[in-house]
Amino acid sequence: MKFLAPFLFLLPCVTVATEASTLVVTPIAEHVYKHESSLHVEPWGLVAGSGLVVVDGQDAYIVDTPWTEQDTEALLLWTEDRKLNVKGAVVTHYHQDASGGLAVLNKHQIPTYASAHTNHLLAQKHSAIASHNLPQASAAIKSGVVETYYPGAGHSKDNIVVWLPRSKILFAGCFVKSVVSKNLGNLEDASVDEWQASIHKVLSRYPEANMVIPGHGKEGDLSLLHHTVKLIKIEQSKGK
Repeated sequence: MKFLAPFLFLLPCVTVATEASTLVVTPIAEHVYKHESSLHVEPWGLVAGSGLVVVDGQDAYIVDTPWTEQDTEALLLWTEDRKLNVKGAVVTHYHQDASGGLAVLNKHQIPTYASAHTNHLLAQKHSAIASHNLPQASAAIKSGVVETYYPGAGHSKDNIVVWLPRSKILFAGCFVKSVVSKNLGNLEDASVDEWQASIHKVLSRYPEANMVIPGHGKEGDLSLLHHTVKLIKIEQSKGK
């Protein structure tokens, strides 16, 4: 990822200055920004969660919402300040760290996308759902710019990953753990026995990925997927 260094030096992170907002937006590649927000979650304490803003000309696409409606409003203010038109947003699974701002995006009449499975799970929780169901296992929010793929169950039964072909960035969300993670974290909805096969599908589909972004923690490369497999094997060994 050496080619990113000069770009990142010129574009430091931006903290969105709204009262009580936890949102921070950081450039990670040309035309790609990571948004990060935090929420206190028991028993883990303050947990930071990540998503993306992908810029295509004067259009922008959001990948996963911030944790809260307040920080989602702050993210929209960030795009507005840069005169970007938000053309769509996709959520990678139904947990709050990916979908907590859907109601805000829907209120602003921004097209929102999720798998039919994700929308079903959101509806069961009486949470806001995305306005559009993704039509198939792989789909494009905008072809060649933001594409989605369902590899199978893992962190949750509905988790998808998002591929940015131009920058060869894979947003894996909570499906993948950061390199410093010592365990798989929240397993309440996980399918641990299916997770490893799902990881290998992603590795086979995106071998050229030069950056992988987890839902929590620092971005890395494909080694994050291999690290997640190691954590899966450790978790599986506990039951033996």
